[in-house]
Amino acid sequence: MSITPEHPAALDRRTVLRRAAAVGMLATPAIGLLSACATSSGGDKENEKAAEGTKSATNPLGVKEDAPIEVIIFNGGYGEKYATDVHEPLYKKAFPKAEIKHQSTQAVSTVLQPRFASGNPPEFVNNSGEKLMDFGALVADGQLQDLTELWDAPSVDDPAKKVRDTVVPGTVEAGSFNGKPYVLYYVSTVFGIWYSAKLFKDNGWAPAKTWDDFIALLTKIKAKGITPYGYAGANAAYYQWNVILTQAAKIGGVEVLKNIDNLEDGAWKQDAVKQAATAWAEVGAKFSDKSFEGLKHTDVQLRQNQYKVALYPSGDWLEGEQKQDTPAGFDYQLMPVPSLTASDKLPATALRATAGEGYFVSAKSKNPKGGLEYMRQMLSTAGAKGFTEVVKAPTVVTAGSEGFAFPPGVASSQAALKAAGQDVFNLYFDGWYKELDTEARSATNELMFGRINADAFVERIQKRADAIKKDSSVAKFKR
Repeated sequence: MSITPEHPAALDRRTVLRRAAAVGMLATPAIGLLSACATSSGGDKENEKAAEGTKSATNPLGVKEDAPIEVIIFNGGYGEKYATDVHEPLYKKAFPKAEIKHQSTQAVSTVLQPRFASGNPPEFVNNSGEKLMDFGALVADGQLQDLTELWDAPSVDDPAKKVRDTVVPGTVEAGSFNGKPYVLYYVSTVFGIWYSAKLFKDNGWAPAKTWDDFIALLTKIKAKGITPYGYAGANAAYYQWNVILTQAAKIGGVEVLKNIDNLEDGAWKQDAVKQAATAWAEVGAKFSDKSFEGLKHTDVQLRQNQYKVALYPSGDWLEGEQKQDTPAGFDYQLMPVPSLTASDKLPATALRATAGEGYFVSAKSKNPKGGLEYMRQMLSTAGAKGFTEVVKAPTVVTAGSEGFAFPPGVASSQAALKAAGQDVFNLYFDGWYKELDTEARSATNELMFGRINADAFVERIQKRADAIKKDSSVAKFKR
């Protein structure tokens, strides 16, 4: 899930992702895992008994035409209608004899962990949300289907083109572990701080580019009786650690994040991380609301729609997630995290962006070929355009959003992405090490709600990172 800088300065979404996550997902599995992976990696033996059909021009993956397929969708910011109204009908049209069993959930791991443990996983999974399953652990355990066959298959729209040639370059690498692709990251996602254009216009406020201007803006907002800044501590603390690490990358450069991802010694104790944590702890202490720690993301987001909260950190799924509660004229807009100092290594326009929202096929399911074909249909022009029309977000399919008029929020995030030029970055650790993500979330709440300082914040997370690095049972990943 990574993006690295690209030249020249004026970049569109496709160009920004071109050298994407690519820069390496070279995994170095712990020795203790090698033997376990050797017996179950890719689920090859299990797949010998899985449903398979005859390959043809219209069925290049050899799907058994009447084999059922089970689809599990995370019902979060993108909802489930894109699956029920677009992707599943496309699959059904291609294989009318196949039964599709659909289920949506907001607790993926709660629903699926028992099924993986019992050897009865569904074919296709949208693994996202607070209770997502650990991608790294699933890869190490041989639970995920190698997607190479999908990426090398003929595309739905043009059999002369491989599927891999129809997506933004870097997409395949974004979901690769140990050099093999296991996850499809489908949505082009831009992260930042969100505000209402109406609220700002009505009060004569402007988005801040420098830290001094940011603090001045928060002070003005507070004087109006509006909570200046907030996020939901109950389930969305990662929205805020993302802001802190984005700030750190701006201060110290992209190497700061690479060191964290690679579990380098002392990575969390880098000066840039400490400076960022110190700055944002002040925001939490002076310009937020302590009651937000007990709230879920939709609760705080609703308060923003009610003009009770001015600034909120998130990805650009936010606009679609809140469309039922957003008043007319609210007009979401994205503000990149402001520069902390004049000596920051990256400019104010720099931001985090990636191919996001992960999907996988279960290697040990009854019909993994069907799961791969489901992805192939998602990656068709019809699948991508249908998704964009339903959720108002761009996919990694290059033809998927051509000519589409995005709503204000996504339009602003795409404009910010273009303005960022070469200064676009991403991070990996949360997808590689779920335990470290969990620790970062807890420590972020402690920091932002005033129970620890920046030194304790970095010390706590560094301790967990060190423990993971020393744990031979955890597969290690590098970039």
